[in-house]
Amino acid sequence: MKTLRSTLALTAATLMLATSLASAHAHPHEQSPAPDSTVNAPQEVRIAYTEALEPSLSSIKVADSSGKTLADKAVIDAQDHKVLHLSLPQLAAGQYTVQWVAVAEDGHRTTGKYSFTVK
Repeated sequence: MKTLRSTLALTAATLMLATSLASAHAHPHEQSPAPDSTVNAPQEVRIAYTEALEPSLSSIKVADSSGKTLADKAVIDAQDHKVLHLSLPQLAAGQYTVQWVAVAEDGHRTTGKYSFTVK
């Protein structure tokens, strides 16, 4: 009986640890402009993540349809370390790609990209 209890306790502890490690990755939960949206020329890209970010390792880059990078100097919001902002130059009509890297304060790294269109 003692072995069964020990096994159950170890299994429960392992599951709790795995759950907390999985949630430590920063994933976008709000993006502006939104993926696949058509918008008037935005002044910035704003991505809110599920975890606080490491400023020196997290980034956003915006490129035009030819792949030319137009902006890549993203900053962490001073009031909310889960939000990354990237100021944009005046964008012409066309399709743009946002590439992001999010490194949570605990070091877990996630990446992604999406597109939006300026009308």
